[in-house]
Amino acid sequence: MSERIYVVTHPEATHHVDGLVGGWYDSALTPRGVIHARAIAARLRELIPTGSVPVLYTSDLARATETARPLSDVFDVEPVLLPDLREKSYGVAGGRPQAWLDTYFVPPPPAGERLDHDEGIEGAETKLEWVSRVYRAMDRITSDSEEHRIVVTHGGSLSWVVAAWQRLPISACAHVAYRAAPGSITVLEQDDVFHNRTLRTLGDLGHIL
Repeated sequence: MSERIYVVTHPEATHHVDGLVGGWYDSALTPRGVIHARAIAARLRELIPTGSVPVLYTSDLARATETARPLSDVFDVEPVLLPDLREKSYGVAGGRPQAWLDTYFVPPPPAGERLDHDEGIEGAETKLEWVSRVYRAMDRITSDSEEHRIVVTHGGSLSWVVAAWQRLPISACAHVAYRAAPGSITVLEQDDVFHNRTLRTLGDLGHIL
């Protein structure tokens, strides 16, 4: 039997519609986001074989735990809260208008030091700090022997969940990125013959379109 991780990016949250910086700002799901969270749970019930009980991991931010709630109900499991699955911390920019961050943010250079680059925002994580803690979360998640796991996280942190699963060195994350919209499902798989770790599906939205 192959081993699978179903990575869920939380659906629409209040900071999306209000034009605010997310990060560690603890926004909640919108009513539309709640509907999409239920649709995600229904789709994963279809994807995960009947009789299999997945382990459910989630970021501890409200928009992620609210996404995990219908999954917990459908599979009758309690979520494991992992703060290391949070989105990047944007320091003092969290919860401020996105235009504020756009004004003061210093983008990383195309070459040279990118992981430890100072983005000019007080209290913000560097990319290295962000990636390292998501990798730490994935070490925790993959330390068991479960065949099916669900991981509820954020759009930015999804990149490092995927990179960690594929065992890319952290240094590769200076340039690598995977894009997935809010409310998406990404499927990671390790086959039981070659033990290759595959990105089977990236950012599927078929359940909410």
